[in-house]
Amino acid sequence: VQLQASGGGLVQAGDSLRLSCTVSGRTFSRNVMAWFRRAPGKERKFVAGITRSGSSTLYSDSVKGRFTIARDNANNMVYLQMNSLKPEDTAVYYCAVDASRIVVSSQEYAYNYWGQGTLVTVSS
Repeated sequence: VQLQASGGGLVQAGDSLRLSCTVSGRTFSRNVMAWFRRAPGKERKFVAGITRSGSSTLYSDSVKGRFTIARDNANNMVYLQMNSLKPEDTAVYYCAVDASRIVVSSQEYAYNYWGQGTLVTVSS
């Protein structure tokens, strides 16, 4: 299974950015997908997750109302639309696959496969 995240970059506070993640080597539509992030000097944390069908999503409190996760099962893609970005959103963002569960978990250990990460830097 390979995950390729892209779309990161340098933006200013208040800007928007959309991250994309392509999944290959697995039946994508059967898996819960999620985005995590690791800020400089901190642990990796859950950002958002989406169920197989896309009917249910889960967000961390810090991004709720600003970020939106979506998926395109036909093209094996998952997206993270990030609006109203803040400097504290600066982090490396990772997409991940949960190969076992049908509900979204916010726990890192639930995810079996990870992308390489894409850096988002938000300047003030």
